[in-house]
Parts: sequence; C-alpha cells; structure tokens
Amino acid sequence: MRRDVDAGRLRAFLRALGATARAETTVYLTGGATALLYGWRPGTIDVDLKLEPDRDEVLRALPRLKEELEMNVELASPDGFLPEVPGWRDRSPFVTREGLVTVRHYDLYAQALAKIERGHARDLADVAAMLDRGLVAPARLRELHEAIEPLLYRFPSVDPPTLRASLEAALSGR
Repeated sequence: MRRDVDAGRLRAFLRALGATARAETTVYLTGGATALLYGWRPGTIDVDLKLEPDRDEVLRALPRLKEELEMNVELASPDGFLPEVPGWRDRSPFVTREGLVTVRHYDLYAQALAKIERGHARDLADVAAMLDRGLVAPARLRELHEAIEPLLYRFPSVDPPTLRASLEAALSGR
C-alpha cells in the first residue's frame, strides 16, 4: 500500500525526477499535486503529471521512483479529458527547477474545467478553492470554456450541455 503524498514527499519526488533527466523537460503538475502545493489540501493519493516532451529516461524512472518513494504517480492532465485550452502553457505557473526539469502547475483554468467535467465532490471542492483564492476568475473560465466548446465533439464521453450546466453551477453566486 502506497502512502498519501504530502508537500515534502512531493518535493522529494520532484528532486529525484529532476536527477533522471538528461535533456530539458517540463513537468506539469495537476490535480492533487497542485492542490497540495497551493495549500488547500494537506495531502493527495497520487501525483498526476504531464511530461513535455516525453523523455524515455524520465518515463523509465517513474516505476522505480514510485516504489522507492511509496507513492502513486499517473500520467494524466486536463488535455486527456477535454480539448486543449488555448494559451494553457503561458498560464502554467512555475513551481521549481530540478536539474534539467522545469516544474510547473498545468494551467489552473484547464484544471478547473476538467474538474468541473468530472464532477466528483473533491474536484468541485478544488474548483471552489481556486475561485476563493482568486487563482481563476469566473469570467475568464467562461471564456475559455466557450473557446473549447466547439471542439468537444472530439471527446464523445463529454456532453456539452451538461458541461455548460456544471460550469454555471460551479460559478453560481460568483
């Protein structure tokens, strides 16, 4: 059984990951890792991330690091659930640099939209925390949703009217 990840364990993982890269790589954190580092959650059950570009040496190190550090690591990001949100890379906040690895949070607007689409209680609580902390603005979140809405046909599991209603519910009163 792997243990929950706290901020210290996450930073140890990022240092170890940085030591494996032999070329410039960007790691985008998402989900619980973002919530953890921003401080609205004390822990997470897994570390979700996206590598850009994919680096074999980093990918090969993941199973070893998962075992050594007793943590769950998943290759997952908002663009696996929804169309890429325009400008997401430019809005991805810097976290740290470890060796040749630059660590960023995946764009918080894209994360919020993906969490709204999933609709789990924890995901919606994360969206509320992003809104409460001013990390995402309601009007901009609506604009970015409108930008990806015409591309939702590429994600047949997503029902566009349901996503729009869920977005409005998440933003109600804001």
